[in-house]
Amino acid sequence: MNLYMIRHAIAVDEGTPEYEEDSQRPLTEKGKKKMRQIAKGLRALGADFDLILSSPYIRAQETAEILADVFKIKADVAFSDNLIPMGDPDLLIAEMNEKYNANSVALVGHEPFLSALIGLLVSENANMDMTLKKGGVCRLSADDLHHTHKATLEWLLTPGILVEMSEK
Repeated sequence: MNLYMIRHAIAVDEGTPEYEEDSQRPLTEKGKKKMRQIAKGLRALGADFDLILSSPYIRAQETAEILADVFKIKADVAFSDNLIPMGDPDLLIAEMNEKYNANSVALVGHEPFLSALIGLLVSENANMDMTLKKGGVCRLSADDLHHTHKATLEWLLTPGILVEMSEK
């Protein structure tokens, strides 16, 4: 199984008056444009998804919709409350095991949750020190998450590298 951890793209700043609820902050126009380039870079790398599972927050939803569009995924994006910024990695893994049967999954979410999930799966340490930039992507591979929560870190790419790959 391949897991692509994708942090949402650049969003409207926290505290912007018309978006008092953090969950309602959308992507900026720059964020949408850059995410489209990031998705094209992922496609150039050979990434492919059976499932896109996203946080229900607007900025993550919009990021997931851009991925679905660039990858021409016809199925709807699925949403999980376990992908919110302060979600529980163990609950997300349990949900994935119970509800979904996919070989390649894009998980679209937020920090610090995604770093905690990566740390838990790679080193059994949710407090592993790492940074996933907005629009950054980390690919993990795992044999099975049903019996063990172990994965291998394949790569971690910044948005800038993915944008460059989209231009080749």
